[in-house]
Amino acid sequence: MIRRREFIALFGGTAVWPLAARAQTPRMPAIGFLNSASSRPFAVLLAAFHQGLKDGGYVEGQNLAIEYRWAEGQYERLPALAAELVRRQVAVISATGGTISARAAKAATATIPTVFLAGADPVGEGLVNSFSHPGGNLTGFSTYTDQLAPKRLELLRELLPKAGKIATLSNSQRTADIEIQDMRAAARVARLEMLSLKASDEREFEPAFTEAVKERADALVISADPFFTSRRAQLVELAARHSLPTAYPWREYIEAGGLMSYGTSLEGLYRQAGQYVTRILKGERPGDLPVQNPTKFELVINLKTAKALGLTVPPSLLAVADEVIE
Repeated sequence: MIRRREFIALFGGTAVWPLAARAQTPRMPAIGFLNSASSRPFAVLLAAFHQGLKDGGYVEGQNLAIEYRWAEGQYERLPALAAELVRRQVAVISATGGTISARAAKAATATIPTVFLAGADPVGEGLVNSFSHPGGNLTGFSTYTDQLAPKRLELLRELLPKAGKIATLSNSQRTADIEIQDMRAAARVARLEMLSLKASDEREFEPAFTEAVKERADALVISADPFFTSRRAQLVELAARHSLPTAYPWREYIEAGGLMSYGTSLEGLYRQAGQYVTRILKGERPGDLPVQNPTKFELVINLKTAKALGLTVPPSLLAVADEVIE
């Protein structure tokens, strides 16, 4: 027969050890994912981000939790969404979807490490001190989109050598549109007339295309804006309906039926962002991780769309294209 003292010791041992084990289990780290656009159209890019995390040994739900905050194209929501992540005390913030997301994260916290994907010059925008030694709590990747705008104009002019007027579509929510400024300067050099169009939500897309046709624009250049990217199917459909040759910033537009794109690989950048997050989770400081510029740019051409528009793509363009969709 078990004595009372032995029973208490036995019962106490079996009851207390599981509690002690639970107390010693390390807490699963949580990161914040802040994006200015919408989740469904960015599913492929989010998958690339998850792959970057997996490259570093982290899988959501297994050894990592992720708090998602999507602004759904309403950029004014970003400061509040960033503040929510700070209150949640996430270990790292991944600020994707353009410089505007990075600015919101920087304003919300000076301590939580932040990995950004920013289109403009992150040094000139005041996000970091330098590319090689960012300092502070931010680092990340430049998508280099602003600097590529004149190149897109040049490629479009090569496709349409007789073009005299080029329209541009940019987001009116962006306060400082360096991309359009650079394109306007390039248009002056090329002696092209430019028509600047603005849109901040889907309802303004149709009027913008209608105005481009009314003003007899020969072609259109779409700005590298996250909201536009999330609505790429609609923009591509409008370009086809209005028979307007259009150049885009990302290959995702061409996969949706667009004519031509020139830019960096968004999937590659999102994967790299995930890899940087894992390095920080493992102890590296964001201020010691250099901000990186892309090293490869892709020219993608859709010959099926060109044919539908009655265009013949010159051999010079086909020769330098990284991918031709037929």
